[in-house]
Amino acid sequence: MRTADKGDNTPMDQIKPLYTAIATATGGRNGHTESSDGMVKVDLSVPKEMGGPGRPNTATPEHLFSAGYAACFGGALDFVGKQHKKDASKAAITCATSIGPRDGGGFGISVKMHVEDKSLPQTELAALVLEAHENICPYSHATRGNVDVRIEVVGA
Repeated sequence: MRTADKGDNTPMDQIKPLYTAIATATGGRNGHTESSDGMVKVDLSVPKEMGGPGRPNTATPEHLFSAGYAACFGGALDFVGKQHKKDASKAAITCATSIGPRDGGGFGISVKMHVEDKSLPQTELAALVLEAHENICPYSHATRGNVDVRIEVVGA
């Protein structure tokens, strides 16, 4: 099955794949997920806040999303920085992904991103972050219009 739009007849972006990561999950939120190359192996558990067992040493899909988005956004910020001859490679990106019920039913996520780099002036860092978010980061493109993403920027 292929989803050709975002539910509002907006066509999805077409890409020429450069790399494909593959992972399989079994058991849903109380199971296990693992990448095909074995680099990621995670046991999953529904957290107590969501009525689950919250087993120790387990993750949630939100952990995985936060880690992926933070890393991807950091790469996009570094890329934009290099284009502007600025070093944003030391920026710390903290991504907090929340899950909760949607007004329209089902569940949704929201994201709060904290970008900090005291080696760059606040205005310069904010401009780089905006460009990375608007033009480069694939996670930002994927969430736009679907997920509430708020970004806090802390520079020098």
